[in-house]
Formats: sequence, C-alpha cells, structure tokens
Amino acid sequence: MSEVYAARRTRLREYCNAGGSAAALVSRPANVRYLAGAAPHGAVLLLGKTEDLLLCPGSSADRPTQERPDEALRVQTLPGAGGGDPAVAAARLATGQGADSLAVEEHHLTVARHRALGSVAPRLRLANLGSAVEQLRVVKDEEEISCLRIGAEIADQALGELLESILVGRTERHLALELERRLVDHGADGPAFRTSVGTGPNAGRPGHRPTDRRVEEGDFLSVCLGATYRGYRCEIGRTFVIGTAPADWQIELYDLVFAAQRAGRESLVPGAACRDVDRAARQVLDSAGYTEGLTVLTGHGVGLEIDEDPQLSPAAMGKLDACVPVTVEPGVHLPGRGGVRIDDTLVVRPEADGGPELLTITTKELLAL
Repeated sequence: MSEVYAARRTRLREYCNAGGSAAALVSRPANVRYLAGAAPHGAVLLLGKTEDLLLCPGSSADRPTQERPDEALRVQTLPGAGGGDPAVAAARLATGQGADSLAVEEHHLTVARHRALGSVAPRLRLANLGSAVEQLRVVKDEEEISCLRIGAEIADQALGELLESILVGRTERHLALELERRLVDHGADGPAFRTSVGTGPNAGRPGHRPTDRRVEEGDFLSVCLGATYRGYRCEIGRTFVIGTAPADWQIELYDLVFAAQRAGRESLVPGAACRDVDRAARQVLDSAGYTEGLTVLTGHGVGLEIDEDPQLSPAAMGKLDACVPVTVEPGVHLPGRGGVRIDDTLVVRPEADGGPELLTITTKELLAL
C-alpha cells in the first residue's frame, strides 16, 4: 500500500503546486489517514517542499492503535505530553524547508489555530486548501471498495442474526446495543455510526435515537446500522413488520418506498447528475402525495467517513463517476403511525460491468418477523 499513499500525496502536491503553494498542511483526521495510512489522535500531515512528515503530539504515542502509517513516511513525535500543537510545528518545519507558502484546511482549523500558524511563521503565506483531499477521496480504488464490501457483509450478517431472534417485548435500545455487539463479533472495527432502531410510531424516522419503547405485535420495525472495517464505513437500513401479517396500509407504504429506492438505484450510472438520482427516487414519493416531511437528501457518499461527497439531493451539483460508493435511502414517516426506510450501499459501475454493485444484500422483501 505504500505506493498507493505516495501516489495520493503526489496528486495533492501537484494540485497545491498548480495553485501556487509550495507545501500543504492536512489536519482533518480522515484526510490524514487517506494520505498517510493512519491518523493517530491529534496528528497532522505536512506535505513539505523537501520531505513529507506525519507529526504526532507526544500524548498520542501512549495510545494503542491498530493503524500503521505508510512505511515510506517519516513520523515525528513531539516531545512530552505538552510538546505543543503539531500544526504549529508543521508550519515551523515548512519554513525551515524553504517554503514561502502553505495550503491549509481552513474548514477544519479553528480561528485560534490559524492565527497561531501565522504568528510562528509570519513570512509563510497561508492559502486555503479547501476540500481538495475530500475530492480526491470521492472515487475509490478497488482496495477501498473491498473494505466497504467486507463491512457490508458484516452488517448483513449482524442484521440477519438479529432477525432470527425473538423481538417482541425487547426495547429499541437493547436491540441497537445487540446489533453493535454483533458487528464487533463478526470482525468490524466498530459501528460506522450510532445504530438506529425504531418501532411503532418511531419506525422510519430518520436519525431516530433508540428509546426504551418495547417492540409490540403489528409494529413496523426499522433498523439502520453500519460497520466500519479498516476505517471504511458502510450502511444498511431495512423495515419489517412484527408478529402478524402486515396491514394493508403497511404494505402500500412499503411498496411505495421500495419503488422509490429501486428508481434511485437504477439511476446510479457514471455521468448521471447527482440531483437526477435524487429526483428519480423523490418523484415516486411526490407523485403519491408524500411531499411533506421527506428527507433533505436521497443518499450520500461513504468511505472513511459515513457522510461524504457526493450528496444526492435536489440542490446537488456535479455528476457521478464510476467507482463511487453511495447510499440510496428514501423513506416516509407518518407521525403517530410509523414509517418505512430502505437503505443500501452501492458502488457506481458502468453498464458494461453489470451496472451498480449492491454491497448490502439483506432481503428487501417485507418480512413479518
């Protein structure tokens, strides 16, 4: 993997040089990991004029981690627990290497930290690196997609085991904790985000935090979970009916959301406008009269973070490329009654390669558990 990280840093260096910056300071943890192979707590990456360095605070050396930085990258640990801010140390080093300009991630640095850089290196021109690294991260290589695929398999396995257990009488909170335990048992680094379990009137509510409400016969049960594997995060969401055959209104609502999700999935082709993918799913729900209370987006990119570019929303700009993993997750929530949410992680692929690759494969049939 060393050559992969080196190639990523080279691409960023070329971007910086084209913008007139001789060096770059990367401080956002996911971006540091993408370029360096690891992101110890508090570490920053300096793409220097003569040498690249990963600078870590002294306290991070005492923290155990499974991550190992790129072997070709020199790691410098600041002395002692109070050895100072690695970003400030990086600015000094950039000046020492003869750089006259330094591109920084202004969207991640605090105002105080930005001022500190200027005070220790007053002759160093600070430029805005913007979201350059985030944009490099959008298209994944096959090694990254493999990590997402394994994470999806773990999430599918954890969800499948839960569905085989007795659910009636158990609380949302208990089910969420059990799912997160199963993720780790099957090899995940941990959950990709806080697991959401919603029952009855809570089902289908986006971002619902589990409560002590107990599962009852006839409830909709919606679950949204994700696994992190080697730093890469995926997600899956499903909705089921508890105990009895679903009511007519539940079948109707489920079929509608399923149709919307399928329309979104089928729109995932290289070159498709992000807003058109959102529109494909949203118009199915709009045409059925569900214009109020819909989520602000149909899906989003995933990778080292659970919510990355691209955004599949009505106002989204840009088009999809091949090898971009995204979620498609439309839903409808009816206040007081519950709702349906169906969420998959897929990878955009050209039709010649079989079209979008579905990573999360748990059935989307409306099951009565």
